[in-house]
Amino acid sequence: MDKNKKKTERRNKIRRRIRSTIRGTAERPRLSVYKSNKHVYAQLIDDLSEVTLAASSTKSKELKVELEDKTKSEGARVVGEHLAKIARDKGVEKVVFDRSGYKYHGVIKSLAEGAREAGLDF
Repeated sequence: MDKNKKKTERRNKIRRRIRSTIRGTAERPRLSVYKSNKHVYAQLIDDLSEVTLAASSTKSKELKVELEDKTKSEGARVVGEHLAKIARDKGVEKVVFDRSGYKYHGVIKSLAEGAREAGLDF
């Protein structure tokens, strides 16, 4: 089996296990993270009504100037701060963190720390 396919299957198994226990509500939405080789994406999701409340990524036009000459981890921190700002504007203070099967280090950790510093509680 291809090494990358094996890794993806393992992450998806962990992801399904996490999602079976974590649920986002309107008062405490799920902060879901996805990372590709180049970009990082984060969303606030209300699972009960199946609605995305807010989203941010390194591909956002609002963050384009701010992300120039930054590493992937630094960019993830900026994305976390931006998402927290959007969430606070919508009245969301607390979230449930969904790391989507990724290990909590590097980019995922930077995004979480950025969101915490900007005012989200999880």
